[in-house]
Amino acid sequence: METKDMMMTSMLTMDKGENEGERDKEREDMGGEDDGTQRENGRLMLADGLADRGPKSMTSGSGQQVSNGFTTSTPQSPRESPGTAACAAGTASGPGGGTGSSAPLGGLRTLMVQQTSLDRPRETWSKKMDFLLSVIGYAVDLGNVWRFPYICYQNGGGAFLLPYLLMAVFGGVPLFYMELALGQFHRSGCISIWKHICPIFKGIGFAICIIALYVAFYYNTIMAWALYYLLSSFRPTLPWSTCTNPWNTANCNRYMSSDHNVSWSNTSTSPAEEFYTRQVLQVHLSPGLHELGSISWQLALCLLFIFTIVYFSIWKGVKTSGKVVWVTATFPYLVLLILLIRGATLPGAWRGVVFYLKPDWEKLLSTTVWIDAAAQIFFSLGPGFGVLLAFASYNPFHNNCYKDALVTSSVNCLTSFLSGFVIFTVLGYMAEMRQQNVDAVAKDAGPSLLFIIYAEAIANMPAATFFAIIFFLMIIMLGLDSTFAGLEGVITAMLDEFPHLLVKRREWFVFGLVCVCYLGALSTLTYGGAYVVKLFEEYATGPAVITVVLLEVIAVSWFYGTNRFCNDVQVMLGFYPGCFWRVCWVAICPCFLLFIIISFLAFPPEVRLFEYQYPPWTTVLGYCIGVSSFICVPAYMVYYLLNAKGTFKQVQNF
Repeated sequence: METKDMMMTSMLTMDKGENEGERDKEREDMGGEDDGTQRENGRLMLADGLADRGPKSMTSGSGQQVSNGFTTSTPQSPRESPGTAACAAGTASGPGGGTGSSAPLGGLRTLMVQQTSLDRPRETWSKKMDFLLSVIGYAVDLGNVWRFPYICYQNGGGAFLLPYLLMAVFGGVPLFYMELALGQFHRSGCISIWKHICPIFKGIGFAICIIALYVAFYYNTIMAWALYYLLSSFRPTLPWSTCTNPWNTANCNRYMSSDHNVSWSNTSTSPAEEFYTRQVLQVHLSPGLHELGSISWQLALCLLFIFTIVYFSIWKGVKTSGKVVWVTATFPYLVLLILLIRGATLPGAWRGVVFYLKPDWEKLLSTTVWIDAAAQIFFSLGPGFGVLLAFASYNPFHNNCYKDALVTSSVNCLTSFLSGFVIFTVLGYMAEMRQQNVDAVAKDAGPSLLFIIYAEAIANMPAATFFAIIFFLMIIMLGLDSTFAGLEGVITAMLDEFPHLLVKRREWFVFGLVCVCYLGALSTLTYGGAYVVKLFEEYATGPAVITVVLLEVIAVSWFYGTNRFCNDVQVMLGFYPGCFWRVCWVAICPCFLLFIIISFLAFPPEVRLFEYQYPPWTTVLGYCIGVSSFICVPAYMVYYLLNAKGTFKQVQNF
């Protein structure tokens, strides 16, 4: 049970004779909206005959109760920004901007009331490091290992670092910082936070939860593939190092580092490629998305084991997941260091490093490079999935989230850069063995870079079994961190939105959510499941989450107001965000996101996997899945306008 001291101000007229008629008239105009007692954001406000219009100045040095229940002595200044009235219903007494009349009708009377709250105290992280490791584990995922190195060499090598850093500084990091500050100040998940910011945009929170479910449908399947590899690694001879297995074909061409008489042609397939495509995925048994085939029982069991780990890691909340990330977030760095040292000692490793970093400045004149840089930094840092809001909501109120944002985003970018050396030293080694150019070896992006090229390189190393075990264990842990975070974003959002129904039943709710994710992932476990994974990754989630984040930035910066948001940060951290951050939130970040969306629509990705060319109807299907997630944003706006009391008057004022 929490006890809170609250300041309530009641505006009363002192001259009863002259102002009696005006008071009655204002009450009638307001339709009883401010009559009596209204509770908002943890405060009680007694409004006696005062219309809810205009800013109210706060007295400096007076104690104040902010929306999350913390008391602060720093005043919260109001903000004046276009769009205030559109959100007046939800932010009338919200943090950073009070409302009231600039000209009091009479004298002031201050009433001190003690309120006893029956709400359960919010859970917090056991240690600061639990939070940092959770955020780092979320941001550093499988894409850092395969996507960044591939995009880097494809778009000019070392020259790509310039647009990448510019997009990070002006787009990715400001969004990252904004979400951490919002979650920490309002102490709410991605749904209920909008009642403090701008209720009409509450549909954004529901859209984020739907997108998170779509991601869970396919992302965990990649970990199931890695688990299959891990279990297959516990043998003296790795199964993807020979061509004598039942799944191999006549085109299989086995060679080891000691074989000098093996010729590699364009029709040759490596045993690692056939193990991945014909034994793990079994895509040769499916003609395409129109006929996916049966479910692979081996992958179904692997995915069941993955979800079991996920459930018992997050079922109790951040108290348990914060402990698990001490292993899952740190172990990958140990493995990356071991693989980097081993890769640097391989013959031909220097060829891969040169190919990785050799700058091609002419490519900076291509818009594709800037599009790829923007998309990479956005999906690498991961704003818009509700995770940063959820994690930050469990922080102490005065935690320095500004410093956290800079540290964790820097670690994420440096990890991507480090992963490039780990991958390309091995690609140079493969090119040396095959007597090919590095670009011929590194022609594939995505999971195949890990499950074919890197797995084949490991098979040719001394102590191959050891390196295979630690490598695929690293892949699983990188994926688990992101899964913990993604599902925690959904769990926090639903528990905050429906606390009386779900808070005491968290374990059962998490169990039901995990079951839904497992059932939704069954299509990715079929023989054609790899085609489904690619479709979800390219069309269903990417454009949708960018659109949702664009709406989120507009709602916070233009409707809630940048000044009000910066006032919230000042109350929380003790300093006002600088001009750079304000300009980024108001103008640069929306333009950054709009640039990615327009580029995606103008130059849609060519989806192709192995030899399968996706037919046109699959593109339409992918877009429909994506639209189904953020369609609830306009739907909730209509619902709010039709049901919210007094909303139409406020919209007219806007």
